[in-house]
Amino acid sequence: MSDLEQLTQALARNLKRWRGERGFTLDSLAARAGVSRGMIIQIEQARTNPSVGTTVRLADALGVSISALLDHDRGPQVRIVQPDQVVRIWSSEAGSSTTMLIGTDERGPMELWTWHLVPGEGTDSVAHPSGTIEMLHVTAGELTLVVGEEEFRVPAGAAAAFEANLTHSYRNDGSVPMEMTLAVSVPPVSAPLPAHAHGGGPAASAGQAQGSPLPS
Repeated sequence: MSDLEQLTQALARNLKRWRGERGFTLDSLAARAGVSRGMIIQIEQARTNPSVGTTVRLADALGVSISALLDHDRGPQVRIVQPDQVVRIWSSEAGSSTTMLIGTDERGPMELWTWHLVPGEGTDSVAHPSGTIEMLHVTAGELTLVVGEEEFRVPAGAAAAFEANLTHSYRNDGSVPMEMTLAVSVPPVSAPLPAHAHGGGPAASAGQAQGSPLPS
């Protein structure tokens, strides 16, 4: 089985499990995540590879990290993720990429990422659930961080933190590659919303790879 097939099977199994644990019907999860009922059915039956944005919307709606959807195996209290076990979430033909290093769902989802953006590329996201915090540390190049209507320059060696309940984006407007480590903390979900309510989970879109399926 290929890496992509393993991801598809894990996502199908874990989405169904977490939906059941949270008490969501197909319709209530669809409304909360802004994802069609038909798409959720296809994912749970391992008949499709959803886009990064769809996967993030579902994780936010369920109140879990992306790692919980891709691999629900529970290890010991100390969990080591080897370099060949990290999950490449997005990459572009030009060479940009985002990689989730590790995630946990204790006391609300938390994720640790590495980002690599080549000059001229970037990613955009709609607002995350209220209370979501993102912290980042730029290790090479310079990041252009946009939160709401404000734009910030974050050079190598600098760090930034912000509440991510506004639209935001990461760009590399410089002439050299940008590298950063990003931590994301999402508040836990305690109860499902009514079926008619609509959530505002994030939709990742990235440069030339907008709407691309989870990579292998």
